[in-house]
Amino acid sequence: MGDSPLVRLRHVTRDIPKSVQVCAKTEWTNPGSSVKDRPALFIIREAENGGLLDSGMRILDATSGNMGIAYATYAAARGYHVTLCMPENASPERIKVLQVLGAELILTDALEGSDGSILKASELAATDPTRYYYADQYNNPANWQAHYHTTGPEIIRQTQGRITHFVAGLGTSGTMMGVGRYLKEYNSNIQLIALQPGAPFHGLEGLKHMESTKRPSFYDEALPDQHIEIKTEDALEMTRILARDEGLLVGISSGAAAYGAIQVAKTLSKGVVATVFPDSGYKYLTERFWEDKVY
Repeated sequence: MGDSPLVRLRHVTRDIPKSVQVCAKTEWTNPGSSVKDRPALFIIREAENGGLLDSGMRILDATSGNMGIAYATYAAARGYHVTLCMPENASPERIKVLQVLGAELILTDALEGSDGSILKASELAATDPTRYYYADQYNNPANWQAHYHTTGPEIIRQTQGRITHFVAGLGTSGTMMGVGRYLKEYNSNIQLIALQPGAPFHGLEGLKHMESTKRPSFYDEALPDQHIEIKTEDALEMTRILARDEGLLVGISSGAAAYGAIQVAKTLSKGVVATVFPDSGYKYLTERFWEDKVY
C-alpha cells in the first residue's frame, strides 16, 4: 500500500507557463484500487492494536464505494468479514466488486446520500456492539493520520520538496487534513486548496458539499488556505479529456481534482501543483457521461 506514482500532466496544461508543473498521485495502484486503501489499512491496524477488533467481529462502516472496497480487500486478506452501508445509486461496478470480495451490503436511500448510509451504520453498531467493529471513517482519526504518515511524505519526496500548492477534494476530508498538516509542518508557505461540489445536489461521487451535509469530526475548515467549488459538468468534461489527451482513465473525483489543480496553476507564474487522483475510471464505465464528445 502506498508509494503510488506521481505523474506530470502535460497535454491538458498546454496553456499554463512551462515554469508551472501540475502532477497527480495515481492512487488506483493500491491493492484495493483507490486512495481509500491508506485509511482503511490504518483503521484496521489501529483497531487490532487497540484490542477493538478480533476474528469473531464484522467490520462495519458507511461508504460510497471505494472505502468499502478497501475494507473488503484487507479484511479478506486478514480473515475478517465486512458489512457495508452504501447509497443504492452507487455504480454497478462498485457493487459487483464488493459482492465478489464477499462484503455484506445494505443499500440505503439514494436521496439521503452518504448521510443516510452513516445513519444506518451507526444504528446497526448500536444494536449489537459485540458483533460489529464500527470503523466510522468520518470520525476515526486514523483516517487523516494515514495520509499524514504516507501520502504527505511521499509527495515531498517525489517532488524533491519543490511542491508549492496542494489541491484535494473533500469527502471525509482525510486526504486534505492529513496531507495538509504534514505539508504545513514541512513548509508553512505551501498553499492548501480544498475542492468541494458547488451545490448540495451534485454528481461528484465521493465528494461532499460541506455546508449542507454532516461534517466529519476531524474536518478543520481553517486548514486550507483556499476553498474552490467545482461544477459537476466541469469535472465530467475533465475526466473525459484526461482519458483522451493524457491516457489516464480516471474516476470523476479525479477529474474534479485535475480541473481544480489546473485552475490554480493558471494563476501562477511558477510553481509545482500536486493533487491526488483517488481512483481509476474502470468503476464508472456504465456512466452515460462517457458518451459525450470531447472536441
